[in-house]
Amino acid sequence: MTSAPPVSATPGRVPPPAGLAHRLWRLPEGRWASLATVLFAGGAAAQLLGAPAPVWWALYLSCYVTGGWEPALSGMRALRERTLDVDLLMIVAAIGAAAIGQVFDGALLIVIFATSGALEAFATARTADSVRALLDVTPQQATRVGTDGIEDRIATTDLQRGDLIRIRPGERVGADAIVVDGTSEVDQASITGEPLPVAKLAGDEVFAGTLNGTGTLLARVHREAGESVIARIVTMVEQASATKARTQLFIEKIEQRYSIGVVVATLALFTIPLVFGADLESTLLRAMTFMIVASPCAVVLATMPPLLSAIALAGRHGVLVKSAVVMERLADVDVVAFDKTGTLTDGTPRVAAVHPAPGHTVEELLRLAAATERRSEHPVAAAVVAEARARGLDVPEPTEFTSTPGRGVRALVDGRTVAVGSPALMDSPPAAATEAEAAGHTALVVLVDDEPAGVLVLTDRIRSATAGAVTALRQLTGTTPVLLTGDNAGAAGHLAAQAGISEVHAGLLPEDKVERVRALQSRAGRVLLAGDGVNDAPAMATADLGVAMGRRGSDLALETADAVLVRDDLAALPAVIALARRARRLVQVNLIIAGTFITVLVCWDLFGHLPLPLGVAGHEGSTVIVGLNGLRLLTSGAWRRAQAEAARDGGAAGPAHSEATGQPQGEVDRARSV
Repeated sequence: MTSAPPVSATPGRVPPPAGLAHRLWRLPEGRWASLATVLFAGGAAAQLLGAPAPVWWALYLSCYVTGGWEPALSGMRALRERTLDVDLLMIVAAIGAAAIGQVFDGALLIVIFATSGALEAFATARTADSVRALLDVTPQQATRVGTDGIEDRIATTDLQRGDLIRIRPGERVGADAIVVDGTSEVDQASITGEPLPVAKLAGDEVFAGTLNGTGTLLARVHREAGESVIARIVTMVEQASATKARTQLFIEKIEQRYSIGVVVATLALFTIPLVFGADLESTLLRAMTFMIVASPCAVVLATMPPLLSAIALAGRHGVLVKSAVVMERLADVDVVAFDKTGTLTDGTPRVAAVHPAPGHTVEELLRLAAATERRSEHPVAAAVVAEARARGLDVPEPTEFTSTPGRGVRALVDGRTVAVGSPALMDSPPAAATEAEAAGHTALVVLVDDEPAGVLVLTDRIRSATAGAVTALRQLTGTTPVLLTGDNAGAAGHLAAQAGISEVHAGLLPEDKVERVRALQSRAGRVLLAGDGVNDAPAMATADLGVAMGRRGSDLALETADAVLVRDDLAALPAVIALARRARRLVQVNLIIAGTFITVLVCWDLFGHLPLPLGVAGHEGSTVIVGLNGLRLLTSGAWRRAQAEAARDGGAAGPAHSEATGQPQGEVDRARSV
């Protein structure tokens, strides 16, 4: 297996991604595998159509060369290192099959191996590309302010500690820096996972790659490009991918000993009888028959069809599982950890409550607030306007609109001055606002002609499937899922109470999430982490399995993840785990069938006289049986049974009860709520 090449942490543009077929064709492994497949298909067609034997033999042998030279070279290199791998065994078996006239079987084996190698190389290349693409989040240039006040545009890689940079509205921050002047709101969801932009004042930190709002900031750089949070995320993803032990399918774990055993036995069957004067032709035929019947084709098919069928079935129902190894590991998950924003929640704010002051109605308060927010581009403004329109309210056009970053907006509506913003607008915020913020919600106060008119409470909506998925996962794994979030403690605790999660860790930066995942692995075993953001990618790479949300997921999260919930349907997560466990049971049954056939045929060849046609028939028969058995998971009924198993296990728990409080133990509250 090849590993991803190291990726430089220096920001730089990468060309736009090409199409899937083009990217696969750019890889040498992809070109050789494609050519081998075409030659094999040509040979099979010629054989079926009754072409002269030399024609289809030539095509098959060409397939051997194009598809087999790389595994053969890899096997020879392994021999030089005094190891024997299954690649070389498969090449020898394919050559042996051709030597006794079974050239079709050998060519098929070559195509399977070449295609597998091409897909592995493609996956490795995609991982490297995704890490490079992350660096595009950081702008290429920044505005540096000199000691004389003169501004110049320089490359962000040339920024030094102590440099002053000016960050204009709508620009991405060029470096990790401390604000020294100005106010604005910065969208830093890619780093902290907070769903709403965060107010930034003098003394606050801004992160490279985050998006500035409507204000202008003057900030002093305190980390160089290679030390920024975004650069550390790249490094953590690379290190986690490089240091994570190579995970293999169950059958691959015994391939070394099996390969040595088959080769030694074949050589013994060939040389020992010759020493005692046996006939060369019959001895070679017997040895080749042994290699054919002992070939792990049936064992490989015992493992792959159930897993590949489960992958195809999951894909039809909105879950993209990236490999057979991932599907096998899904069956062994011990604990699930979730990100909050965009994973357990929709990731967009909505109006949860409206508290009008005496003398005002709910409709009037919401109408005035929506009109004032109408010209704002803030996500909170969009939520207020959407709520007003959902209630059928007429939202008038405001005049004299002004916006103050970190405080709110002001406008003239129907001849009245209306201000909507944070509780900081008032010297003594209303009790409704204080209670909302204590519960982790966002509170907006509304002033009409400088008099309190009411409070709007906004929150991130929990997904409808969240509580049920948490309950089902608790029953499937025997452990309650854990919440790991960069959001503030109050919001995390409130969400956990709704979802039925008792262990919450809030205010986590990307490196904090990595440490929490490692602690979970030490304490609970194999960890699956579900997330959607750039800030989740290092922890997903560190976890035993990473699952990304398909609709909201960042490019890096989607590439780092082992599986993707394409439709963001959390209910599919326990279902795919149940499906993986069913696939594992089928694999175990298939291995028993394949092992029985191989044992019987090998013993027959060793202690009796196994005719070659009967040996081939037995070998191919076992291959067909286990293959068809594995294809049972392609039916829609298999998914329904997996859903039923997850629902049954989840329902057994009864209603979800949370032990979470507003201040869960072990929290670190670094994030600020808006």
